[in-house]
Amino acid sequence: MKLLTLSRWQISSFRRRVGALDRRLPASHSSLRTAALAGLQDSMPRAALLSIHARVEGTTRDVWEDPRLVQLWGPRFNVYAVASDDLAVFSLGTLPADVRGRTRAHDLAERLSDQLAGGSMPYDDVGLAMGVNPNALRYAAATGTVLIRWEGAGRTLVWMVPPPSVDAGAARLELARRYLHVFGPTTPESFGRWAGIGAREAELAFGRLAGELIAVRTPIGDAWLLAADEAEARAAAPRPNAVCLLPSGDSYYLAWGRDRELIVEDEPKRRDLWTSRVWPGALLMDGEIVGTWRRSGANLIVQPWGVLSSAGRDAVVAEAASLPLPTGGKPVTVRFEA
Repeated sequence: MKLLTLSRWQISSFRRRVGALDRRLPASHSSLRTAALAGLQDSMPRAALLSIHARVEGTTRDVWEDPRLVQLWGPRFNVYAVASDDLAVFSLGTLPADVRGRTRAHDLAERLSDQLAGGSMPYDDVGLAMGVNPNALRYAAATGTVLIRWEGAGRTLVWMVPPPSVDAGAARLELARRYLHVFGPTTPESFGRWAGIGAREAELAFGRLAGELIAVRTPIGDAWLLAADEAEARAAAPRPNAVCLLPSGDSYYLAWGRDRELIVEDEPKRRDLWTSRVWPGALLMDGEIVGTWRRSGANLIVQPWGVLSSAGRDAVVAEAASLPLPTGGKPVTVRFEA
């Protein structure tokens, strides 16, 4: 089989374009859906909001409450914000294929439904009432019947919705397509790790999609790409001028193992970004991640990996000032640290 060969720059450029990171999209319902195409991790307070802001113009701090978005425990049981129409993809798409796993998920969902009786409760309270560890309720989310509201400091509310009218197998394939489109070219192993479904199920999903895929040679090994994305991946990729402050867990750098080499070439810098604790945010400038950032209230600490020009610093400060953060009216301040 002839392989399509793509360079690191072509791959990162493709991912930025499909991820709407080279240029913000106009504010619209379709742009919000595009921003959430691979789901928006929200495990860090309001990370999903900042991921939307990096991709959509005019993002306001209440956009995460848009009824077209819902929160759930999604891939790897992390908190995700997804388009409401995509609930089945990010829930049923992760449903275990084995009988034991499916039975556990459905049994927990039934017990949870009985306990809630059409209402909502903080998840730790309902877990206590059911006599189970509240964290175990996350397994029920894969049935597509459990939604949550999580705000960081507040208690997580949980309630039930009707089951999606979608086959779990079809949801799994669509989840794989989303991953291939946003993270491609990629491998079944990487998909399995991201989705939390295991290597065997990921291999089966890619096998079922074989007719939609093309083989790709990348700087870190052979991988797969949706055939529909080949032209976009081959396209000329000028260096963008965009500056983005991506939050912890943003899909652009949500990667493990060797996949991280395609995002950040230098190993010491990778250790700065993908720490053993909570990941910092990533400073994306001119098409490359060039540093990290953290926030405390209205104060941002930016740690560039090299010397930023005066214009570059001004662009970072302007981007920080535009973040839709709940600062209590305080202006955002930026401190640069080596």
